[in-house]
Order: sequence, then C-alpha cells, then structure tokens
Amino acid sequence: MKVLSVNVGRPRIVAHTDAPGGATGIGKRPVDGPVRVLDPGPKGTGGSGLVGDAVCDLRHHGGSDQAVYAFGREELDVWERETGRPLPNGTFGENLTTSGVDVNGARIGERWRIGPDLVLEVASSRIPCRTFAGHLGEKGWVKRFTRAAAPGAYLRVIAPGEIRAGDPVEIVHRPGHDVTVRMEFQASTTRRELLPRLLAARDALHPETLRAALKYVGQGHGELGSAAG
Repeated sequence: MKVLSVNVGRPRIVAHTDAPGGATGIGKRPVDGPVRVLDPGPKGTGGSGLVGDAVCDLRHHGGSDQAVYAFGREELDVWERETGRPLPNGTFGENLTTSGVDVNGARIGERWRIGPDLVLEVASSRIPCRTFAGHLGEKGWVKRFTRAAAPGAYLRVIAPGEIRAGDPVEIVHRPGHDVTVRMEFQASTTRRELLPRLLAARDALHPETLRAALKYVGQGHGELGSAAG
C-alpha cells in the first residue's frame, strides 16, 4: 500500500461553481518533492491540510475533518474505462492518489501512517457537488458517481508530517465497528435507513454526519441500540 502521487491545486475561475468569486482548487496536479501536511483548523476558517493546496469555498470544503482527500488509483482506472478518457492522478480533486489501499472499505476512525511521521484518520466520504460535476463535464455525473458508491475518503491530521510520492501507507489502528467509508456515503445519500448504524463510529464521524444520524434516530426511524450492534 502506498501513495502514488501527492496532488495540490491552485485557484482558478470557472463557471460551474457556487463558490464565492467563482474560484475552485479542484483541478489538482502531482507535485515533486515533499509536502507538509498539518491540521488546517476548524471548517469555515481552515482550508486544506496540505501546504500550498487551495480550498476556495470554505463554507463546504476544508477544515480539520476534511483536511486531506484520498482516492484510489484503482477506482480512477474503473472510471477511465467507464468514461473512455484518461484520468490522470489528481483529476477527482484528490490530494493523495493511492495504490493498494482499500479506501472505500476503510473504517471511519481508521488511522494510517504515511511516511515516517504523518498519521491521518479516516473521517468521512466525499459527497459529489456541482463543482465536481462541472469539472468532469460528464453527463449525469453526480448520479453516476453516487450510484458507484466508491467516493474516496476525507481524512483528519492526527500527527503532522511530510509526505511524498512513493511513501508507504500503514494501517496503525482499525476500529472494531463495521462502519466503512462506503456505508457512511450510502447512509448520507441513497440509503438513509443506514444512518442509525453509523452511530457505532460515534465520535469518529464527521460532526455533520453525527448530527444527521442522531436526528434520524430522534425522529423515530431507528434505535440507538441497533447502531451499536
């Protein structure tokens, strides 16, 4: 398991975004050499965890719970076949393009050591948005991406460090629950009945996802006991 490339984006003005000023940093490119990764701070003020990477819409992106976005090269290869076009590393806006890592099967709260110092924690899935759809320019992209249920993972920075292409990825902690990135994505999009099961991951969930699960249970759609079982 390793990092194939570390990708950063620069701000550019596009028509297909609701971000203030019409700018986005979604189009990321691999960089040479090491990149410093830090906790960017709370959502709304903190951007990307990668130094030099642009996050232009702080209302919906960036912050401690979305500091780093990882996507598997294997999934990019699937989409290359699906779309019939080349998809270089970074095309989906991912900071880390990985190889051999089961990103979508990772459990919420799972921790990865990358390189000698950096430790990241799996926090949530990526929900497709208008900017992502416009960036790809594929018809019906949001529905197609959602149907595939292979969204990649946002990660928190537990211990800062430098990373570079080729760094090994080691799973140093795997929680005992069964809440995966894929399950969290489906619960947040097409299968809301899964929301109570997410509570098994409780404090490791993205705060917005936790609130959604608690609200669903509070409305009588599920029981807290079933989430832990």
